[in-house]
Amino acid sequence: MLSTAEALATLLSAASPIPGTESIPTLDALNRVLSADVTSPLDVPPMNTSSMDGYAIRTEDLATDGKRRLPVSQRIPAGHAPEPLKPGTAARIFTGATVPPGADAIVMQEQTEATGNEVTILHSPAPGEWITAQGADIRSGSTILPAGTRLTPQALGLAASVGCAELNVRRRVKVAVFFTGDELTMPGEPLKPGAIYNSNRFTLRGLLEKLGCEVTDYGIVSDKLDATRATLREAAQAHDLILTCGGVSVGEEDHVKPAVEAEGRLSMWQIAMKPGKPLAFGAVRRAAQQADAAASASAETFFIGLPGNPVSSFATFLLFVRPFVLLLAGMQTVAPRALSLRADFTQKKADRRNEFLRARINPAGGLDLFPNQSSAVLTSTVWGDGLIDNPPNHAISAGETVRFIPFSELLN
Repeated sequence: MLSTAEALATLLSAASPIPGTESIPTLDALNRVLSADVTSPLDVPPMNTSSMDGYAIRTEDLATDGKRRLPVSQRIPAGHAPEPLKPGTAARIFTGATVPPGADAIVMQEQTEATGNEVTILHSPAPGEWITAQGADIRSGSTILPAGTRLTPQALGLAASVGCAELNVRRRVKVAVFFTGDELTMPGEPLKPGAIYNSNRFTLRGLLEKLGCEVTDYGIVSDKLDATRATLREAAQAHDLILTCGGVSVGEEDHVKPAVEAEGRLSMWQIAMKPGKPLAFGAVRRAAQQADAAASASAETFFIGLPGNPVSSFATFLLFVRPFVLLLAGMQTVAPRALSLRADFTQKKADRRNEFLRARINPAGGLDLFPNQSSAVLTSTVWGDGLIDNPPNHAISAGETVRFIPFSELLN
């Protein structure tokens, strides 16, 4: 079995950005990946603006003690063009408004006394005080979002702040997904003896859609070799990745592995991790004459087979499928950030495999361990805040520092 590091390196070395770009409205670009740099055509702010409600003044007009009564020569709300400030006067100004030419400081209104059409300045401001200079945030011609950026809500706001109505993005990664197992039943259907509800379909589709993938769901495929092969052939035609769940172990009813070997190739099978040992990676041959134009650059469609146990499929998706998909989508940095936190528990039994333990951060800033680490206990993934990356053959003692990967890093 490969180590988790070796397995991840194998997957990521095979991934490269998929071809195809499009221009879409900025309002619709959440979670898409930029295909080109976003460069600002203007300074932000485009003029000197006031950071406070108050009065714009010329510092040279104030007496040395900082107390001076000045007539108010104009009123400047945000969005209005001011006149040059007359020497010896003040201008009433509001947050975000343009500083009038000639003014070199803002005195906040709490440091003034207004009477009629005059104001008494009670503070000696330094030149530039409470003025946001033109270009203080962004300079014209600067790159504000590089290609390969996955667009967050704040990134969309940044693009909008320089006037970008549309953004050039890579096309969505097309993923075909199906699930094997005659025991699987969909919620809403009667649960027959020996059957279980197909929770993995909901989890994995949700994870793929959260990554911005275009998902084709082939549903539950019967535990038969010919049915599995037929679904693989169909799924390969117009997709970048085929993702399956279940059927990748060594049982007589596990047909995914031989089906992929018959329809393509497997370059990896089984990794030394817990939960999630039966992880398969390879590719399925694509009939070029049937493939759509966007997916026809390669003669193969990538394949990843996840184990059927719900926590195993969840963990292997986060650790292996997520970074693979993000690389296909055009991102450059895909590794999750980990924290070094204190273990507030003891786990005396070490495992020979790399364990990924469900844990959550307690009020004291340490980690508590979910009491049942079985790969079938999906409750642990909702209870927990993330995964402890525990090396092989390592028992954990209370008080030691462990490597913790938050779900907030793995679910975005």
